[in-house]
Amino acid sequence: MNANLNEDSLVYLFKAITTLETVEDCRKFFEDLCTIPELKAMSQRLMVAKMLSEKTVYSKIVAQTGASTATISRVNRSLNYTSCDGYALVFERLQALEEKDGE
Repeated sequence: MNANLNEDSLVYLFKAITTLETVEDCRKFFEDLCTIPELKAMSQRLMVAKMLSEKTVYSKIVAQTGASTATISRVNRSLNYTSCDGYALVFERLQALEEKDGE
C-alpha cells in the first residue's frame, strides 16, 4: 500500500466499504460520504479506465466522458505504471458478475 494511504482513517474507510452488500447500500453510503462533484469525478475516472483498458482512443474518451486529456493521462499512468492493479481487479470481478448474471 502507498505509504500516504496507510493511515488508520483510510483503513477504516476501506473496511467500511467492504461491508456494503448491494448497489443500493453503496449509493446510500457514498451519497452521505461524498459530494456530487466527488462522485462524478470518481465515476468518470472509472469509466475512463474501463475505456482505456478496452483500447479506446483519447478523443473518443473525451467525447463520451467529458474527461480532460490530463485526467485520461493520469488514469492511463495508473493502469500501466503502478503495481496496485486495482482497476484490473475491479474490472475482472465486474466481468465475472456480468457473466454470472447472464447465465
